Amino acid sequence: MNELEHRMVQQLVDLRDNHHVVGVKAEFEAEGTRLEEALRLKEVISVAGLGLTIKVGGCEALRDMYESRVIGVDRIVGPMVESPWALHKFVEACKMAYPEGEQDEVRFCVNIETVTGVANFAAMLELPDVADLDGIVLGRVDMSGSMGLTREDINSEAVYAVAENIFVQAKARGLECALGGGVSADSLAFMRRLPPGCLDRYETRKVIFSCPEGLGEDADKGILKAVGFELMWLKNKRDFYGRIFEEDRARIQMLQSRYDRLIEQAGGLYG
Repeated sequence: MNELEHRMVQQLVDLRDNHHVVGVKAEFEAEGTRLEEALRLKEVISVAGLGLTIKVGGCEALRDMYESRVIGVDRIVGPMVESPWALHKFVEACKMAYPEGEQDEVRFCVNIETVTGVANFAAMLELPDVADLDGIVLGRVDMSGSMGLTREDINSEAVYAVAENIFVQAKARGLECALGGGVSADSLAFMRRLPPGCLDRYETRKVIFSCPEGLGEDADKGILKAVGFELMWLKNKRDFYGRIFEEDRARIQMLQSRYDRLIEQAGGLYG
């Protein structure tokens, strides 16, 4: 690992030991995480003794699930699940990607993040497939958008009512409940207000906190440290791809200076 990655490990150990962090998250979906990035992240968090959650690209994103199995993840999340059929397809895809002997080693969860998903949630819970589902995640930013609200409304009464509604239903079926989407110190009052026992985890863009311990008096500091980890991760990505860019740029300049006129004279293209 490079120097920055060692500092990332240090930050994660602090978050694990002092702020009840249990995992780190990456997204093949909206974040567009590449496989090599996920593997680097896996190494960092493994040294820190934390688990990896991957949000795959869709309810039936088999390739993402196969790659998650290769990486060795603790949790897979299917995004934008809005209907009983989508939930069924997600569970079936998970079973296809993971052999029966490995299914108990991974948690399978779905994102509920639209008004359509909320409207169909009770019907989803009636499916036999729920027996193979481990939990749900409420994505508040997309939920707010689907309700005709803005990102600034994620802590509103309307979004809180959705959270309380689906978490109470999910808990009645023995499912884990997590909350994500714009999580900051401003979200703590929202989360602390939820009925006792309803919230198992909350997630910043990259870091997963366990509840209720992660809602203690130092929770705001933990969230800020999680942002610090994300900044280091983004800088690490920038430096990694920057080195590749510099290598390619030098080669481009050399070829351009030597061969552009000759390529053109030969009737070829170079740009």
